[in-house]
Amino acid sequence: MRTYRDDEPVDFAIVGTGAGGGTLACKLAEYGFSVVAFDAGPYFRPLEDFASDEAHQSKLYWTDERIVEGETPLQLGANNSGKAVGGSTVHFAMVSLRFRPEWFKSRSLLGYGADWPLDWREMWFYYREVELAIGISGPVRYPWGPPRPRYPYRPHELNAAALVLAKGAEAMGIKWTPTPLATLSAPRGLAHPCIYRGMCVLGCSTNAKQSVLVTWLPRALKAGAEIRDLAMVGKIEHSRSGLVTGVHYHREGQWRFQKARNVVVAGYAIETPRLLLNSATSKFPDGLANSSGLVGKNLMVQSNQAVWGRMDQEIRSYKGPPSLAITEHWNYEDEGKDFFGGYCYMSQGPLPIVWANTLAAKRGLWGSALSTEMENYNHSVGLKIVGECLPQERNRVTIAQERDQYGIPIARVTYSYCDNDKRLIRHALNFMREALRASDAHDIWEEEDDTCHLNGTARMGHNADTSVVNADCRSWDIPNLWICDGSVFPTVGGVNPSLTIQAIACRTADRIQSLSARGEL
Repeated sequence: MRTYRDDEPVDFAIVGTGAGGGTLACKLAEYGFSVVAFDAGPYFRPLEDFASDEAHQSKLYWTDERIVEGETPLQLGANNSGKAVGGSTVHFAMVSLRFRPEWFKSRSLLGYGADWPLDWREMWFYYREVELAIGISGPVRYPWGPPRPRYPYRPHELNAAALVLAKGAEAMGIKWTPTPLATLSAPRGLAHPCIYRGMCVLGCSTNAKQSVLVTWLPRALKAGAEIRDLAMVGKIEHSRSGLVTGVHYHREGQWRFQKARNVVVAGYAIETPRLLLNSATSKFPDGLANSSGLVGKNLMVQSNQAVWGRMDQEIRSYKGPPSLAITEHWNYEDEGKDFFGGYCYMSQGPLPIVWANTLAAKRGLWGSALSTEMENYNHSVGLKIVGECLPQERNRVTIAQERDQYGIPIARVTYSYCDNDKRLIRHALNFMREALRASDAHDIWEEEDDTCHLNGTARMGHNADTSVVNADCRSWDIPNLWICDGSVFPTVGGVNPSLTIQAIACRTADRIQSLSARGEL
């Protein structure tokens, strides 16, 4: 790995190494740009540093203090943010789905949300690039949306929990499929295929999971990028003319400054606006890239409610990746809805500590009652949604007076469901309850208040008045400041966002290369 000096201006300083920043660092380095990518967390080596231990692996999550408020205060940490090189992809559930084409023009075509400044056909090209780059395992023919080439790796074998989803879906008259997953179903180079021990969301210790950590970043290093771990970026500096000049970062007990010709913010939906707002100056009193006033606004989560039941036969849902079967029926079917947007739902495989905590927090079970219920662990089965929540300006990230261990003001996160979100959740819970009942589950109960995946807060758009960045992820206000992560999403859709974030990063890299070739960078 090449090492750059702080006083040596690099072409790109990238803040964050997850699905957006890590992918972009790779592509830009391979195009010949000098790149330093910063991450506040450590650079872990899965084979040496990861253990199949739920408590130990909490080191992967961003658990720094944040203030949450609103009618639906969010639970932040393990389910929606990471603090390690590779970002949340180190502990994500690997579900890799394309957006429904109409979602890129949801306002024009479906009557809600906001249109993206991107065409779905172009995104389809970049989805394919990502699927090949990270070796997605999936079905030969995906049942929804436009035809697409088969995935590069065969689908994983279904576990008993996935077969329950399949049985219920067929009884309800809807399609289902093995889930497209970013984990290997066959050897790939030196990486072994998945061994189905179910520790995926803790960080895969065998390198079967094709996270940014083990796919894009090794390529970035080979191309000459530097990955600077344990480096917390606290402020972006700019010149008198208003162009950014580099980043202030804390590492090894002191503050440093890395010079850069361009800065990319890829800290995800909370840390990205936090950094932009904390970089306010007299020239940019409302924070960087914020002439629209939209930095921090339109925070979107995805609803993550579940329905659980018990089967007479053993299920052992934890065997294998947590979501081996899926249906997108209610993403693509618009009839029979009393809400805008969509959702998919997947089979579930909770690990023991997570399951015990769920029973305690959601059902109020403690002591002997909890112990008794845990004896049914191997018979428990669940279905869980990833549901689309609508953008609302009242859902936002602002800056609090309290400061973190680096002396940086922390984020205040305000979130409330709207009525449409609540109708979607109720529809999903009712449908999943019927699907579980149709698969012969009993003792069924609902988990009503979980969320996942943070997006929005720096949306892309067609003009500077209604968005923060353009289609290339370039700031309208500061031409050498870019934002490339899930914060640029105008809407979230009803699927996991990691594939779309990586596709956007690939597109942004190509656009930067094209702009550079024309002398417009």
